[in-house]
Amino acid sequence: MSAVPGTKFFQVSMSRRTFRDIHGILLLDKPLGLSSNQALQAARRLVGAAKGGHTGSLDPLATGLLPLCFGEATKIAGWLLGSRKAYEAEVRLGITTTTADLEGEIVQTRPVPVMDDATLEAALALLRGHIVQVPPAYSAIKKDGVPLYVLARRGEEVDVPAREVDVYRLEVIARDGDTIRLHVECGSGTYVRSLAVDLGEHLGCGAHLTELRRLWVEPFMKPEMVTLEQLSALAEQSSDAPEAFVLPVSAGLDHIPRVDLDAEQTRVMGFGQPIPLEGTTLRGRCTAWGADGRLMALAEVSDEGVLRVLRGFNLPTD
Repeated sequence: MSAVPGTKFFQVSMSRRTFRDIHGILLLDKPLGLSSNQALQAARRLVGAAKGGHTGSLDPLATGLLPLCFGEATKIAGWLLGSRKAYEAEVRLGITTTTADLEGEIVQTRPVPVMDDATLEAALALLRGHIVQVPPAYSAIKKDGVPLYVLARRGEEVDVPAREVDVYRLEVIARDGDTIRLHVECGSGTYVRSLAVDLGEHLGCGAHLTELRRLWVEPFMKPEMVTLEQLSALAEQSSDAPEAFVLPVSAGLDHIPRVDLDAEQTRVMGFGQPIPLEGTTLRGRCTAWGADGRLMALAEVSDEGVLRVLRGFNLPTD
């Protein structure tokens, strides 16, 4: 790993680790200063997982819940990526920056008008619901395969297309002078930095994001997060100890219906073939469990009552 602030306790020698097939989900409390990929690689080394991926990036200046998928759980990373999320955000009014957060250079400073709660609420109301948002130029969105932040840092002009996003909740937690703390619940693809910028424009003074913490990601609504410090301490005790924090793959799918298969259906699903389900009213996505109690697939029941595999799992039996 490169020398990044805050990583000195998390550097684990590759020669000291035994990487193995670990399947499951780790609810990491990402620290300040690490990119999502740096946090993933640090956690993967500490756990000793051979394969891993994360479920949606958090900026280096953001902290909080970053679900990490190991082994077969990587097959549902995209499923978790599109889930509803909640954040606590701190916004500073009166200053706009190149990156819409603390990392960028100041572009403009404007006086913050005196406003009552009703004025602030009117501005927030414009940002709730199904809205059109322009993502920051400094973002991981790709143009011709190149992240926009790379183009922006080169000094190239970046034309960021607007996108439709969903903001379910946007409420004031506290106000202190020109600083506002917000609770945000939103859908996939929503940029909280853009919400901060748009709020500042609606108020006529500009704004940027100064802090961001992700509180939860559906279905992990009350996550018991683990820090890299905790994983590091456990790894010093025993190389296998950090694995205790890894949840089963099914933890990411427990919020959708479950279909239990009999022995013959289990055999048929093992070949990836569709299975007619008689007498069921279930429709849509579900999990399919074999007769041996093993999670076999993320599946879908058609309008005709036919169960089909969306993503099959090759999990070991207990």
